[in-house]
Amino acid sequence: MMAIYVALGSNLGNREANLRMALRHLEPLARATRVSSLYETDPVGPEGQPQYYNGVAEIVTGLEPEALLRHLKNIEHEVGRRPGPRWGPRPIDLDLLLYDEVVIEGDFLAIPHPTMAERDFVMVPLAELAPDLVHPALPGTPASLCEAKGFRCQRVRAPRA
Repeated sequence: MMAIYVALGSNLGNREANLRMALRHLEPLARATRVSSLYETDPVGPEGQPQYYNGVAEIVTGLEPEALLRHLKNIEHEVGRRPGPRWGPRPIDLDLLLYDEVVIEGDFLAIPHPTMAERDFVMVPLAELAPDLVHPALPGTPASLCEAKGFRCQRVRAPRA
């Protein structure tokens, strides 16, 4: 089975409800098989915005990476995201982190996500789901990267069965 991971984030409205709605909207083209705990994290970007709820979902899909990214962008729109300032507040943010061992460096899509290894709000939930995951373009496993960088996040809710 392929290892496909999507980062989830929300800092506007009912953050948890926004994340759950996004997961439901994955279907029928994709399905979350596992979802990390939710973590409350500081925003990256303009000051004065609310804190985020972040997590990571492991998904299965028949979509190729580019089609999956388009699907994720459509879900963001359905959940209420509209164009705004870079790194500004948003009701939903979905980022394709990893698509099996695929490496893509394009204008529309980069896999692995170019900043994921530098972001505690991505690596901590990813390490929860796949601590020993090996990807050819990452400098270590999620667990080893979190340990080396001292990443910690405040868990607010364990995954629901």
